[in-house]
Amino acid sequence: MKLGKIMTMAAALVALGSSAAMATPSTQIWIPSTDVKGFKEFHLDIDNYTRFSGKTENGWNPNLYNIGLSAGVLPSENIKLEVGIDFLKSGYQNDATYGYDRAPLYFNAKLGTPEDAFGIKGLPAFAIGGYNLGTYEKLEKGLTTRQNITYGLVAKTLPVIGRLSAGGYYGSERALGKGANSGIMASWDRSMPEISDKLWLAVDYMSGNNVNGEVSVGGSWAFSKNVSLIVGAVFFNPFYKTSTSDPSDGNGGNINPGGKPALTTQLDISF
Repeated sequence: MKLGKIMTMAAALVALGSSAAMATPSTQIWIPSTDVKGFKEFHLDIDNYTRFSGKTENGWNPNLYNIGLSAGVLPSENIKLEVGIDFLKSGYQNDATYGYDRAPLYFNAKLGTPEDAFGIKGLPAFAIGGYNLGTYEKLEKGLTTRQNITYGLVAKTLPVIGRLSAGGYYGSERALGKGANSGIMASWDRSMPEISDKLWLAVDYMSGNNVNGEVSVGGSWAFSKNVSLIVGAVFFNPFYKTSTSDPSDGNGGNINPGGKPALTTQLDISF
């Protein structure tokens, strides 16, 4: 499928409200941010999530590797739209071990306004979007990549403190679990000119006892105007108490839906 057709389809999803582990729009460390790419801005990201535990734990605790391409497609400074496609795979060598590798393509889209849009001083930034829009569902095998997460966020940059963001999300109950398919998103991020104009730090949080619930911390270093590297740690569902209904670790115990914590590196290249 040509990129233009992919963009058109994703844009339509957002325009219709998108009623219907991580295909990324512009993010903080893990959750989406209110940043939206400008018209004709292209972005390539190469991400990996390497578990602190080397055990695969019954095929549930994989490392994840993602290559994503996104672009701004709306010629407006006050209302921006970005769409993207991701290729997400695990570290396993065959898709029989980790069934989600059978359909590694995911889509995402985001519509938003920057702070002070339309010349209104003090107006927060707003964003709505969808991500982890998967392409595979075999319910008889217990597999679906259609998390179809839709979200809304508002953000405001405060003097000294930095930017605070908050919002909520809703996803597919079949993919995320009954009663675990919605929650809140929140983050803090700040550039650190006191140390270097190239340094940026962030903390984000996503509630919900599902594969995406987490607390992340990290930062990025800008090697140039167009190239930066994020390094961080993702702690999945750190407040979650496991039960016998959770995935088995293969040793008589259970792990939380997100698995063990992971080290993430995210190389971002803009064009």
